[in-house]
This record gives sequence, structure tokens and C-alpha cells, in this order.
Amino acid sequence: MATTSDIRKGLCIRFNNDIYKIIEFLHVKPGKGPAFVRTKLKSVTTGKVVDNTFSAGHKIEDVRVETHKFQYLYNEGETYHFMNTDDYSQIQLQRDALDSYELMKEGEVVTVIINSEDSMPLSVEMPPSVVLEVTATEPGVKGNTATNATKPATVETGARVNVPLFINEGDKIKIDTEKGQYQERVKE
Repeated sequence: MATTSDIRKGLCIRFNNDIYKIIEFLHVKPGKGPAFVRTKLKSVTTGKVVDNTFSAGHKIEDVRVETHKFQYLYNEGETYHFMNTDDYSQIQLQRDALDSYELMKEGEVVTVIINSEDSMPLSVEMPPSVVLEVTATEPGVKGNTATNATKPATVETGARVNVPLFINEGDKIKIDTEKGQYQERVKE
């Protein structure tokens, strides 16, 4: 059993007869009243995100997990296929278990979180950023660029990302996988 002081991003807990992964948390100590922890939890079975507030010192049941490196192979509709980079065994996961599936390209190495008790895959963690090639974007229009002007671009995986006006088709860009935002242009 863990307490609210053990809460951290990525921790898997048993809550309301389901397993949830903590995706955001905030310890709050108001001027009046007891401290509490405001959390955003994502169900690893359904992908549903819920907000919950735990009072300080509340007991939570954490789930023992293992992490393994898997290589993304391909997808068939809603089913995504991965291969373990150590023993070459393959697993299939539904789109709900993936956080940023639209930014995954074939061959990408990801971290799969597996429940130690029943060896079931719980979720997939992407690397902090990925480098993808821009396949389609409109030419930048000069004009009112006193602030950060952006335009939509489509990358090789089909995801749409807002990029600065100087990005052209064929450029490689680094994308933050957590927010799905452009970080920088990558030179070969």
C-alpha cells in the first residue's frame, strides 16, 4: 500500500475496481483546511480520463509493473503490433492503450508497461520526442508576423501539427510526444 506522498506521474494504481495510470498530479496545501492531491487518472483498460482528489495521507493501492522495450511494427485498424527487443516475442495492443499513437512510425522503440501479476500490457510510453518528416504543408504567408505565426502541417505518420512559417515539405521536425507540439527543425 502506498500513500498520496508516493504519487508520481506514470504510477499505476488500483482505483474503483480498475487500473489507472496517473498522468497529472498536484499537491495542494490551502491556507485553511487539510492538504490534498488533485490527480488526473487514465484507465489502462478503457482509455477514459477521470479527475480525482485524494486527501493527504490517503492510502492507495499501487500495481507492481515491469517496463520492457518494444519496437512498433505495424497496425491493422485499431490493433497495433509490437515486438520485444530482447526475446523477439510479439504483442498486440488496442489503440486505447496508446497515448500518442498518431506520432508513432514503424520501427519506433517504445516502453511498454506490463502488470507483474498477470503479465498483461497496461500502457505504452513514447520517447519524450520523435523526429518526423513533414509530408504536406502550405507555403508560409508573410504579413502579420509580429507574434509566433504558425501553419498546419501533416507529418509522415499522418498526424497534424502546427509549425512555424519557415517549415517546408521534406523538412524533418522534432515533436514533443506529450503535448503533440513542434519543438524544433532537425538538420540532417
